[in-house]
Amino acid sequence: MKTQSTLKKTLRHPLGLIGAFLVGFFLVLSLLGNLITLDKTPNTNLIHLPIALLPPGSQIQAFVVNSPDSNSVFHQWLWGHQAPEQFIAINDYKITQDSIVLSLFDQDTSLHHKETIALKSVKNYELKTMTFWLGTDGFGRDVLSRVIIGSRISIAVGLVAVLIAVLFLGTGLGLLAGFYKGKTDIAITWLMNVIWSLPTFLLVAAISFTMGKGFWQIFVAIGISSWIEVARVVRGQVFSIREKEYIQAARLMGFSGFRIMIKHILPNLINTLIVLAVSVFGSAILLESGLSFLGFGIAPPAPSWGMMVKENYPYIMFDKAYLAFVPGLAIMLLVMGFNFIGIALRDALDIHLK
Repeated sequence: MKTQSTLKKTLRHPLGLIGAFLVGFFLVLSLLGNLITLDKTPNTNLIHLPIALLPPGSQIQAFVVNSPDSNSVFHQWLWGHQAPEQFIAINDYKITQDSIVLSLFDQDTSLHHKETIALKSVKNYELKTMTFWLGTDGFGRDVLSRVIIGSRISIAVGLVAVLIAVLFLGTGLGLLAGFYKGKTDIAITWLMNVIWSLPTFLLVAAISFTMGKGFWQIFVAIGISSWIEVARVVRGQVFSIREKEYIQAARLMGFSGFRIMIKHILPNLINTLIVLAVSVFGSAILLESGLSFLGFGIAPPAPSWGMMVKENYPYIMFDKAYLAFVPGLAIMLLVMGFNFIGIALRDALDIHLK
């Protein structure tokens, strides 16, 4: 009942409602993923240079020879379909008895190139019309598809960071430091101060170089670098809670320190941890985007929003500024959504972090 009441208060808050809508929107996009993208190849990385830099709303016809795909429906939803054996953008086509004549697409309409393909040499081909609602990038990839799949990366980064920073390292070390004090607190505080003194980007870059550059490595690196703030807040809260009468009574009854922390102290930290989790979620998304922009994040061709901004920011000086603006706007809206939810939760739970 208390959880339902908190949820209602959060959604009644103007910022909470806006934040929930923004986060929910990107969450739905990430869950649908390849079910709604135009480019269903792995990492939405179907490169076709003749259709590079098409403006938003462009529509073309394409001759596609599909690859046999024996993967399960779940695998296709999560990782995409096999890239087609052949993909050719065309203006028009003509089918004869044993062949198909393709009028190749070219943005210079004065050029007329044709290609003839024997029908017996291709199987499982189709002619389809494709609409690029946000245009294509410099490699001819669909921008909207990459933004949709990029939302999965951003939300996954935030989720892993919350699991590591809030559920494991941050809460665990903060509990130990605050409850046992003494040498335990000194050692953990020293570790926090050392890591806190290092620039976040430098720390994550060092972890990435150590673990290698990859999808899960950057997730873990961001999670490991995000626990300090959680541990500091938890440590301070535990200092206060451990002096309460019911904690002293539990000690006198002979309960172990582990049981007191889990059964008596941790439940009193739930409200604080919820707000911290939302904050860490947004910060991790912003950190991953910045690392990808600098080249330390997820390796291409994964459609990270930060990587998309990096690839397309030279076009800001030309008439294609939207190529960098769209992923940048997505980053801003998603992080803003989590920040709004955090503010609404803080007000709903009446938590004042000074």
